[in-house]
Amino acid sequence: MKRVNVKGISGSGKSTFAVELARRLELPYIELDALHHGPNWSEPTAEEFRERVLQAMAAAPEGWVIDGNYEGKLGDTVLREADTIVWLDPPFRIKARWLWLRTAHRIRDEVELWSGNRESWRTALWGRDALFWWMLRGHFRHRRQWPRRFAGDERFVRLRSVAEAKDWLEARSG
Repeated sequence: MKRVNVKGISGSGKSTFAVELARRLELPYIELDALHHGPNWSEPTAEEFRERVLQAMAAAPEGWVIDGNYEGKLGDTVLREADTIVWLDPPFRIKARWLWLRTAHRIRDEVELWSGNRESWRTALWGRDALFWWMLRGHFRHRRQWPRRFAGDERFVRLRSVAEAKDWLEARSG
């Protein structure tokens, strides 16, 4: 296991899990959100984003743990290179609670994210692309599409609970 893509919706625990997996495997951690979000939440074109991701992957020839999805812009850029694909899919109530707690912390403490961006209640709760609406749509879309998409793919691991995720990580202790 040298090239791992950790997938899931906002609030699923992707980043925490991916950072810990990278530590255990002694591999670089690559966060797709950091490569995607520019100042004032600007977004690169699909071509620019693919190039950023390819450069990050090339800078880690011994392997990597990549946290994120973005197939709409990346296509199979990450998936075709991954030797392991981990989908964190805890119950909706868990994801919603974690997202709420994380977002409240980031807003209250004015946590700087990528490129100087900060979350706000407006971007978290209102509008078609609000964080919580994005999470809600993604939860059902992934559960509908990903089991079929990855059926029979030996690289694919679906972890449906905190206990499963912890056990899977423990099996990869470093």
